[in-house]
Amino acid sequence: MNPSYRIIQNGDSASFPGEHLFLSQAETDTRSAAVVYLGTGSGAAFRAAPDVPDAPNVPFIAIELGNECLGVHAGEPQNGVLTNVLGFARFRLGDAEPSALIELVRQSSTSEAALAAAKAAFEAAGLTVAVCNDFPGRIVNRLVRPYYNAALRRLDEKLATAADMDMTLRLGLGYPEGPIALLQRTGLADHYEVSHALYQALGQEPYAPARAAQVAHARQQKKEA
Repeated sequence: MNPSYRIIQNGDSASFPGEHLFLSQAETDTRSAAVVYLGTGSGAAFRAAPDVPDAPNVPFIAIELGNECLGVHAGEPQNGVLTNVLGFARFRLGDAEPSALIELVRQSSTSEAALAAAKAAFEAAGLTVAVCNDFPGRIVNRLVRPYYNAALRRLDEKLATAADMDMTLRLGLGYPEGPIALLQRTGLADHYEVSHALYQALGQEPYAPARAAQVAHARQQKKEA
């Protein structure tokens, strides 16, 4: 039997920006149910904590993350944190629709029971769950952002046109869409924000945003000013 859960929302959710079975299956008044914090302010809502008076005993508590570590909100394992708290994010690229992938973040102290309960809740809504440890950016962003930056830098170096690079990767590696077209479709400015956040957190050159992403971000900032 899948655990019941209720949702506490604070701000817009990147993982669930619209209707979804995961939202409609949530309970409304089950105080002993698991708790899912959604939105840009989910970490702040969790730290406020009056909404979960019996927090240590609920099946799990899941906090929606951006690119930050779960420890930013839940504390570090050596400090005696709750063992039923996890982080999560539904992967999406910029303005594209969120994918079916949920990246579920655990700490070294996370209980197997809480992990299993959270995984079951997401899977019951038709989502696919990948479990990762508590690192900035989780799995997909850690793997793909250097690849996107490398493609953009090769474009700056005039290795080939954007169309030819995209075609080469589509036909040579079987990708459904080339990286340049993908970033242009989903938002270079968003790629800048994610890549820059990882560069600041990790200090590794492959995450430094490429020129085209920097320009797109600067143009967006001017539009919003």
